[in-house]
Formats: sequence, structure tokens, C-alpha cells
Amino acid sequence: MNQIKNAFFIGTAILLVQCSTAQKLPEKKQVLQTITLANKYFMDKWPDAGKPIFVPSRNRTWPSHIWTRAVYYEGLMALYSVDPQKAYYDYAVDWGAKHQWNLRDGSRTRNGDNQACGQTYIDLYNIDKKQEYIDSIKASIDKMMQTDKIDDWNWVDAIQMAMPVYAKLGVLYKDTNYFHRMYEMYAYTKYKHGDHGLYNAAEGLWWRDKDFDPPYKEPNGEDCYWSRGNGWVVAALVRVLSTIPATEPHREEYLQDYKSMMAALLKVQRKDGYWNVSLHDSTNFGGKELTGTSLFVYGLAWGINNKVLDKKTYLPAVIKAWDALSKESVHSNGFLGYVQGTGKEPKESQPVTYDREPDFEDFGLGCFLLAGSEVYKLRK
Repeated sequence: MNQIKNAFFIGTAILLVQCSTAQKLPEKKQVLQTITLANKYFMDKWPDAGKPIFVPSRNRTWPSHIWTRAVYYEGLMALYSVDPQKAYYDYAVDWGAKHQWNLRDGSRTRNGDNQACGQTYIDLYNIDKKQEYIDSIKASIDKMMQTDKIDDWNWVDAIQMAMPVYAKLGVLYKDTNYFHRMYEMYAYTKYKHGDHGLYNAAEGLWWRDKDFDPPYKEPNGEDCYWSRGNGWVVAALVRVLSTIPATEPHREEYLQDYKSMMAALLKVQRKDGYWNVSLHDSTNFGGKELTGTSLFVYGLAWGINNKVLDKKTYLPAVIKAWDALSKESVHSNGFLGYVQGTGKEPKESQPVTYDREPDFEDFGLGCFLLAGSEVYKLRK
């Protein structure tokens, strides 16, 4: 009889925990409303997808297919994947068309930032099968592959900007040479750039570039692991793992790097749900920040959705972070607060506040849309 009672109580306890988790998970409708609001704010503000980006604080103008806008369109395509509104599709196609489906500096560019737009160009090609969408991005990557140079990604942001392009082209053309070159470049960044490579396997985190390799230290004596820099790597690994076939020889290494990062990030999440801009130093500009946090939510939620992370272990972190982002960063009109502007380290664009508009507001929204689109999928 006692065994029956114990089994009953254990079963009841498990059921209560499961119900509690389900109650804490945001409703799909609520998540979609939040990311739709944020996206509407941006689309209303930028009705012309090809309009150059003028930044008053720098008194300078950029073309609107630079990396910041490319990251926004990655997020828009993620939103489109869960809510296929024609307006989103048209906005993305218009963006590509306004730039003649070209890259900043043209197909001769080797810069990963300039190639980031190619991710959306290829995604749209996979819908429309219009060759002009991908001619320039394919030509750019092919020209790189005709050389032996593999050290282009000397800052970790470039991994996110360019690495998924190789993965997408490899699948599209059934050509494993793209996968091979992608790995060579990733491995060079991981093991050789800087004095020690840019990945610290012992910590499961990345230095942004050679300037932050040891002996560089943060004010509290810890290594400098910039939140968004690590977020870019998380996003790259998620996007590559979502694309390449199961038989790709380096898939397990990518997956292990991803899992190591997720375990490391879980340990340093703040009590309020955000992550610090300096992951191991809360004293170095320790306020709330949306972009790194959003990219980590994207990575964590993807891992749960694809059953490569333990739901019981990681879901509470996702719920806590998304709750913070959706309630504390999103203004009533859809404007996003706590977005750190462009740069390379914790001190950039500080102070990061609820009301301050960053130099470029597009990429922060892209990160947020990536996160929200994966959180949306958590409720089956």
C-alpha cells in the first residue's frame, strides 16, 4: 500500500511540475503579438526597404544592405516562417531588389559582414527559384574558394555573418566543397586567430577578437567574453546545424561547441533573466542588454525544440529571459529598449538604457525576432 501511495504522490508531483512549466511558458499568441508589434514599429518607420541608413551621431550614411540590416532580415524570415504574412515576404524581396541582389563592395568582397545579406537572398531563392537572387553571393563565395586564404574571419561576428551562407550554398548545390571551406575558416578562427585561437574550450566561450585574448582582463580580473560576440557564434552554430546534413563530417564538432556554449551560458544568466554585456564581469557596465540575451534565447530555445538540450535543465532559463525581454525591453509602440549599439566590447554605446535609441536599431530587432520565433515553437 505504501508503494502505491508513494507512486501516486510522485506521479502527482511530476504532473504539477509539468503543469507549472506549461503555465510559465508564454502563449503562442502572446509571443506572436509581441514580435509582430516590434516588427511593425520598424516596418512603419522604414517603409522604403532600400533607403540608405543615416546615423546622426556619426553624421554618416550607409547602404541598407550592410550587416546590421541583413541581421534584421534574418529575423524577419524567421518571423515569416512561423507567420507567413505576404507583407513580410514582399518587404524582403523589395530589399533585395533595391540592391540588385548585390553585396556591399560587390561580389569581390571577402568581408563576412558584406556577405550577411546573402543568407536572406538564398532563403528567398529557395522560395522563388530566381537565379538573380543568388548570383552575387555565390560569385563572392566562389571567388574566395578559388584561393587558399582561410583567415578572413578574424572577429567572431563574422562567423554568424558568413558561415551560414556556406552551409546554405552547400545544400543548395549539393556541393560539399562549401562545407569543407566553411569548416577550414571556422577552425582557423577557433584555433589560430590571435595568440590562442578565439575559443576557450575550458570556459566554453569566445573572445571577440585578438584584442581580447589573454593576457587581456576585465576590471574584475576575468577574461573578457562579450555577450553579443558570443551570441553571434551561438546564432551561427544554430543556423549551420539547421542547414547541413546529418552526414556532414564536422557536424559533431559544431554540435559539441554549441552544447558547451549553452552549458557555459546557463551558469552566468542573471537573476533578472538577462545576460551581462561582459559575461564574467557584472561590474563592467552591468545593466540590462537585449541583443546578446536575445541571441542566447534563440540558441537555447532551438536546442530544446530540436531535442539536443535537456528541456528540464534549460527551459527555465528561456522562460525567465523571454519574460524579461518581452516585459522590460518592448515599449508599447514596439520600440526596443536596452539595445547595445554597434561595436566590439562591453563599453560600446554605454549607457544602454530603456529609452536610448542605438546607432543602428535594425540588428537588435533581428536578434529579437530570431529569439521570439523559436520561443513561439516551444508550445506545440
